Amino acid sequence: MKTLNRYISDTVRTLKPSGIRKFFDLVAKMDGVISLGVGEPDFVTPWNVREASILSLEQGYTAYTANAGIVELRTEISRYLQKRFHLQYDFESEILVTVGASQALDIAFRAILNQGDEVLIIEPCFVSYGSLVTLAGGKPISVSTSGDEEFKINPYSLKKYITSKTKAMILCTPSNPTGTVLSKRDLEEIAKIAKEHDLIVIVDEIYAELTYDEPFTSFPSLPDMKERTILISGFSKAFAMTGWRLGYIAAECDLLQAMLKVHQYSVMCAPTMAQYAAVEALTNGMEEVEFMRKSYKRRRNYFVKSLNEIGLHCHMPGGAFYAFPSIQNTGMSSEEFAERLLVEQKVAVVPGNAFGESGEGYIRCSYASSMEQLQEAIKRINHFVQSLS
Repeated sequence: MKTLNRYISDTVRTLKPSGIRKFFDLVAKMDGVISLGVGEPDFVTPWNVREASILSLEQGYTAYTANAGIVELRTEISRYLQKRFHLQYDFESEILVTVGASQALDIAFRAILNQGDEVLIIEPCFVSYGSLVTLAGGKPISVSTSGDEEFKINPYSLKKYITSKTKAMILCTPSNPTGTVLSKRDLEEIAKIAKEHDLIVIVDEIYAELTYDEPFTSFPSLPDMKERTILISGFSKAFAMTGWRLGYIAAECDLLQAMLKVHQYSVMCAPTMAQYAAVEALTNGMEEVEFMRKSYKRRRNYFVKSLNEIGLHCHMPGGAFYAFPSIQNTGMSSEEFAERLLVEQKVAVVPGNAFGESGEGYIRCSYASSMEQLQEAIKRINHFVQSLS
C-alpha cells in the first residue's frame, strides 16, 4: 500500500511529537506505577460546580452560546480579575471564553503572527508553545534560563535574542515545568524591554492561584502593559476542572476582536454546560481553591525537602505543583534517568528535555498526588539513586 505521507503538510511533517506523550506511552503499558508526570490536580471538581453543570442540562441549556461565551461567565471573569489581580477588562469586548487555555494560546498566536514573525519563548517551558508558534507561521526563538538562577529570566540576556523580526514573547508564571514565580521586579524589567522593542507579551497565568510564598503580580497590572498583553488563563488547574476544557483570554479590545475571529471559525464556542459550571466556580468556589492550594503547599514542602535530602538538588518552587530537580550528579541524561526510574522502580516522571534544551539534566515531578503516594515515590526514588552509587 502506498504511503499517504505525501498528503501531509511540510509544517506538520517536521513537527516534533510531544516529549511528554512519547514518554507516557511507556507508562500506559505498565502496572503499579506511581505517576508524578501528569500535570493535573488529583482533586475532583467540587460538587457545587458539577451540580451547576447538571442543573444547566436539566434546564435545557444545550444550544450554542455567543461566540465569546455566555454573558454571565464573562461578567464573572471580569469581576474575578478585578478583585484578585486589580485588572480592568470589559466583559463585552475584552474577554473571550475558550476551549481550555491551550486553544486560547493557539488563537492568540494565529491572530497576531505573520509568516516569519519571531516569538521569544522562555525555556524550560510548556511543550506546546513552540509548536503552536510554528503552526501559526511564526518562528519560535528559545531563550534559555539556568537552574543556578532558579530558571528566572535574565533581562540582559533576553535582549540578545531580539531582532527586527521579533514580534512577541510568551511568559508563564508560575512556570510549568519549574514552578518558578516571577516577582513584580522581574516583571517590571521584562515590561521595560517589551515597551522599548514594541513587543506583544502573551502571558500564561493558568497557575496564578497556586502561589505559596509571595503575593502574585499579574503582568498586565503593570503600568502601560494591558495594551500590549494577551492574558491567558482558565479553570483547569486552580479549580480542578481539567476535563471540562475551559479557558479564557483577556486583552485590549482590538486584539481580542482579532482573536474572536479565529475562534468563530475554529470552534464556534466553548461547551455550554462547562460555562455554567465555571460561573459557579467563580461565584462560590474560592474556598475550595484555597483548600487545594494549602494542600499543594504542604506536599511541596515535604517533597522538595525530601528530594534534596536524597541528593537531587531542587530549588523551592514558588507556585504551580511541579518540582524540577537536577539529576546531573547521576551522570545520566534526563531521558535515561526517567526511563530507568520507571523500569526499575515504577515511578513515572517527565524528562526535563521535553521542555526544551535548557531542561536537560532535570526531571519534572508533579506533587499533585496524595501524600501517601509522594512518600512512597520518595522511597523508590531514593532506592534508585542509592543503587547508582
